[in-house]
Amino acid sequence: MFRYHIRAMFSLQKFFGKNDRFFDLLEKSATEARESVALVKGALNSPNKGAGSLDEFALLRRKDKRLTEEIRTLVTQTFVTPLEREDIDALSTALYKIPKTLEKFCERLLLAPDRLQGSDFTRQLQLLDEATQTVVEMTRQLRTNPGLEPVKEQNDRLQYLEGEADKLMVELLRGLYSGKFDPVAVIVLKDLYDLLEKVIDRCRDAGNVIFYIVLKNS
Repeated sequence: MFRYHIRAMFSLQKFFGKNDRFFDLLEKSATEARESVALVKGALNSPNKGAGSLDEFALLRRKDKRLTEEIRTLVTQTFVTPLEREDIDALSTALYKIPKTLEKFCERLLLAPDRLQGSDFTRQLQLLDEATQTVVEMTRQLRTNPGLEPVKEQNDRLQYLEGEADKLMVELLRGLYSGKFDPVAVIVLKDLYDLLEKVIDRCRDAGNVIFYIVLKNS
């Protein structure tokens, strides 16, 4: 009987350890998404070091891809998961798409830097800062099952930020189509604006997944 209790105790420790590992990996992935915004800021503030920023992005995305793969492997190896398997996969995928899209932005940024004279991405980066920070906070809360109301407030905030990004996009396009920019610059800037708006959408998608998970488990 004593040996049985010891085996049961170690089995429970292993089980709960795996549960913690799921949350650890998801939180790391959300943090990587936020760090990718800092890399974009570095690339914009130091255009001559853009290539170095792109290398850092590639390393960051490979790291995040390994996290995503580890989560999927853990899902297949764990008999009982703390969240439904499809929800874990959906959130992991949504988080991975944030740095992936920002890496595309950085790649395009380096294609025609001479066409970006006078361009200002400050407002988009402010929205991205707040959106990724909100995603990090929401992901961390999953571990403690905070209840629906605080998560709903944060998700509503992401919806608001996404709406602000849409309004900003209209304003930016109005400026692009005013005739003040040469045609190539219009194409380049519109592409960059589209990618940054898409990152906000990725953050909103991650928030929606988290809200749905909490809603199902409330």
